[in-house]
Amino acid sequence: MKSIIGRKMGMTEVFAPDGTMYPVTVIEILPNLIVGKKTMERDGYEALRVGYEDKPARLLNKPEKGVYDKANLPTKANLYELKGDEIYGKQIGETLTAALFATGEVVDVIGHNKGHGYSGTIKKYHHHIGPKGHGSGYHRHIGSLANNGRDNNRVIPGKKMSGHWGPEQVTIHNVTIVESNPEKGYILVKGGVPGPRKAIVMLRTAVKTQFKKPEVKPLVDLTPAPEAPAEEAKGE
Repeated sequence: MKSIIGRKMGMTEVFAPDGTMYPVTVIEILPNLIVGKKTMERDGYEALRVGYEDKPARLLNKPEKGVYDKANLPTKANLYELKGDEIYGKQIGETLTAALFATGEVVDVIGHNKGHGYSGTIKKYHHHIGPKGHGSGYHRHIGSLANNGRDNNRVIPGKKMSGHWGPEQVTIHNVTIVESNPEKGYILVKGGVPGPRKAIVMLRTAVKTQFKKPEVKPLVDLTPAPEAPAEEAKGE
């Protein structure tokens, strides 16, 4: 198992030479700098502490800055823990890049969905709206809280009511990697992933059994060809 941190940049579509179109999410994968290790003897579990994206030391507080001073490494903006037996052998000071995952692999994407603030049940759970005619003034309220004669002294736990909607952690299972490009520092995954643009997401090895390996065709290379050098002017 392995995992890495990236940033969701948005969605687009890419094509194979035969015309097959893949709707993909672009995930920027900057080098994940390993700044520490969690050990079984000291912490009760094994994990890597990684920093993501550069940030000046003057903008960090003392506890955050102390993590990087202890390892004698440049400061980062975000600090995360990654688990996986395939990456635990890495040492402090090394980095994880997009080369960790290959094209065609199946991964889970973990992120936080969009925050919608305080929302009603119609928006949050798609409940039906109340009647709008014949003098009704009950349009977007929660509706009846009756329990059909059972436990009428309380509201049964789990009742769908209005309240805060997101941001909550969401895991999308079995997402196919359409392209992994370590040189340019990005990974294309098929379909959408949770969170708004610029949201931090985690990619990890899929934990659910794969009964059929997905087929990913090579993509069309749209990189413009380098311009040919201009011919030297002929002498008279």
